[in-house]
Amino acid sequence: MQQAQYQLIIVGGGPAGLTAGMYAARGRLKALLVEKGATGGQVLVTDWVDNYPGFVEGISGFDLMDKMTAHADRFGLEKKFATIASLDLLGDIKTVTLEGGEALTAKTVILCTGAKPRKLDIPGEHEFAARGVSYCATCDGPFYRNQEIAVVGGGNTAIQDALHLTKFASKVTVIHRRGELRATKILQEKAFCNQKIDFLWNTQVREIRGGTGGVDSLLLRHHNGDESILAVSGIFILIGIVPNTDMLPVDHLHTDASGFVVTDQEMATSIPGVFVAGDLRSKRSRQIINAAGEGAVAELAVEHYLGNQAPDQPLNCSE
Repeated sequence: MQQAQYQLIIVGGGPAGLTAGMYAARGRLKALLVEKGATGGQVLVTDWVDNYPGFVEGISGFDLMDKMTAHADRFGLEKKFATIASLDLLGDIKTVTLEGGEALTAKTVILCTGAKPRKLDIPGEHEFAARGVSYCATCDGPFYRNQEIAVVGGGNTAIQDALHLTKFASKVTVIHRRGELRATKILQEKAFCNQKIDFLWNTQVREIRGGTGGVDSLLLRHHNGDESILAVSGIFILIGIVPNTDMLPVDHLHTDASGFVVTDQEMATSIPGVFVAGDLRSKRSRQIINAAGEGAVAELAVEHYLGNQAPDQPLNCSE
């Protein structure tokens, strides 16, 4: 039987992947974390994390992920920064092939590939990407000093980022297709009290308009069918996420209606030896803390799974 190079390969280095990696390294598994960019995932571009236990005064997303990475490094987690070309997860030995052709094998895999911003898919969105259309307030907020901008969405991310954008913009208009926000009450209260934030309720953006200089206005449609023009120099689209499943064998994975992977309580998927943690997983809430918790649960489930497998070679206790 083919012997695997690793007992575990973790795909993705966000909070779930780093926690799984820290647990694996501490548990002395032969494990590898593969990440195409910097460890930390989307949290790296989160301005401020105010609800992670233990950080009473809050902490920046970058600093929190830096500490998580250092914690995994303390136990000697092996990491490889590379882009994955393909995944073969169906056999007893899983194969992760990197761009350039290097093939890595493992008995188990934890998928922590996360999710990416959902798009409006309206005219002008693609044309003005990075020229007034953004999906990351922390990344692009400083470009809009003393300008009027819009935020689309009504959840925690949209309202938290709208508050962050008031540090730079002269006015932030929150455009929401419903008549009330879905964000937590404390964020709503902060937003309603912020004099730089206005709200357009029951309204949708139908087109993003502009010229050679970038975005200059939005075509809006209101619940009664009327249309209007809102002059802005930037729009931040913060309407949720879609799972990163491009390389995954989705035909063999149980997914929900939105494409997120369904697991059991131990983070196991419908493919033996394959586990999922973090934003890729089907669930109601997506927070840093439950991503980290799922990473820990997934790694412990891997240990249990490996413990029930026959060893590659017979034990020789006389050595």
